Amino acid sequence: MPEVLVQYEAEIWQSIGETMAMVGVSILAAIVIGLPVGTLLFFCRKGQLLENPWAFSILNLLVNIIRSFPFLLLVVFLIPFTRLMLGTAIGTAAATVPLSIIAIAHYSRLVEQSLLDVPRGVIEAAISMGASVKDVMFKFLYVEARSGLVLGLTTSIISFISYSTIMGVVGGGGIGDFAIRYGYQQFQTELMIYMIIIMVILVQLVQFTGTAVSRMIDKR
Repeated sequence: MPEVLVQYEAEIWQSIGETMAMVGVSILAAIVIGLPVGTLLFFCRKGQLLENPWAFSILNLLVNIIRSFPFLLLVVFLIPFTRLMLGTAIGTAAATVPLSIIAIAHYSRLVEQSLLDVPRGVIEAAISMGASVKDVMFKFLYVEARSGLVLGLTTSIISFISYSTIMGVVGGGGIGDFAIRYGYQQFQTELMIYMIIIMVILVQLVQFTGTAVSRMIDKR
């Protein structure tokens, strides 16, 4: 192991743990809230089972506004909200608030797109068999779209990892913040390169795993 990695081993593992914590909470928010929001966007569209122009327009606008924010500005903009929720706007826990909000908006749009890729005939066949909206959602749509949903989540996770590198502005820590503070600002280029390599390996592992799972569950 290179000497510089040995010297900063404890800090490196801490930064990796901080990144995992931020990304983990973001993934949870994406699945628990982003998936239902994306599904609701799909069902409220014109011509769908729960067609509701008002609900669709409001949700669609909120998702678009959040996704259009430059992430750094979103982090700064949400500082008062984060402080209201957690009592502080500094630290890894505080960093999960803006990350979770962007995660929900990001994944909900990908969920909507995955569900739109399901052939219309699948829904029509489900309805003809007397399926309720709940049945259509869980027994038909999610089943047909499961490969796309996994790939969408994979893409989202990679984005979350990228976003987490910015969280040093609110003391969130993480690999990116470590690379900037100990590598770039202290002119230790070698250390910064090693941190970039760790990020690349992490992203490749996520992509490989997501692609493998998607292929495994894709029965088409």
